[in-house]
Amino acid sequence: MNRIVRPVSGTLLRRLALASIIANVGIVVTGGAVRLTASGLGCPTWPRCTDDSYVTTPEMGIYGVIEFGNRMLTFAVGLIALATVLAVLAHRPRRPGLLALAVAVFLGIPAQAVVGGITVLTNLNPWVVGLHFLASMAVIAAAYALWRRISDPDGPTVAVVPTPLRALARITTGVTLAVLVVGTWVTGSGPHAGDHGAARNGLDPEAISQVHADVVFLLVGLSVALIFAFRAVDARRATRAAIVLVAVELSQGVIGFVQYFTHVPALLVGAHMLGSCLVLLAALSMQWSTRERRPVTPAAQGVPAEAAAPVPVTA
Repeated sequence: MNRIVRPVSGTLLRRLALASIIANVGIVVTGGAVRLTASGLGCPTWPRCTDDSYVTTPEMGIYGVIEFGNRMLTFAVGLIALATVLAVLAHRPRRPGLLALAVAVFLGIPAQAVVGGITVLTNLNPWVVGLHFLASMAVIAAAYALWRRISDPDGPTVAVVPTPLRALARITTGVTLAVLVVGTWVTGSGPHAGDHGAARNGLDPEAISQVHADVVFLLVGLSVALIFAFRAVDARRATRAAIVLVAVELSQGVIGFVQYFTHVPALLVGAHMLGSCLVLLAALSMQWSTRERRPVTPAAQGVPAEAAAPVPVTA
């Protein structure tokens, strides 16, 4: 007897996509914990933990446990991404765009693991460490796009703000990415190398921190301008998204200034890494708020207009 496979609901799809976002943010935070506890070379090689073992050994101590534990979390994140791909395939009716995004998230995780392996093999080269972080940001962005696409209907995309404001929103998102990139340069010049013998990128910490702060000021200024611009055209959803973005940026900025003037304590650096993920997500939310998808009309589905029209009920 043939087994009947029930189609996956949209609610389950959204929950899996949201779980993927949370898991990828979580692994950024745990990866930061590896670096902040100087456990980056707790497993000194890759893909094995040691030359003779794929798992940590007692000789590796707590550093090996922390690094190996973070590697194992990658499999958990990958399983969530795989479950999302399978759920998209099982969903009925098939929806355009979902599979490509789900596959992109899934493939981004092993790609990210390879970058992490290169990080270990290069003895925590600060430029590669920065690339490792930015690759995580790319996977988070893809997971967010999938989550939003699942929630949107399948009709045409329509702008809800004028073209100049959409351009300003894109510029703001671009500056957000610049803040993340320059932030990795600051991290690469600072004291938390991930291992006591790891090299630094050679940039002057004070000078590159000032550059980072300048880009952050630009980002906050653009974001505040978006609030007033969106309000001027009565784009309420976009205004709310811009307000959230500014709130997240200011919170992140406070953490950044406090950690700088308190000589970069590890706990605040970890909070700053989490904040970086939240800034990215808030910027993407703002970008999405400048447009919306409309439901598919009966005509677009090939249904004659007269057939789709409601039939009046007579007494």
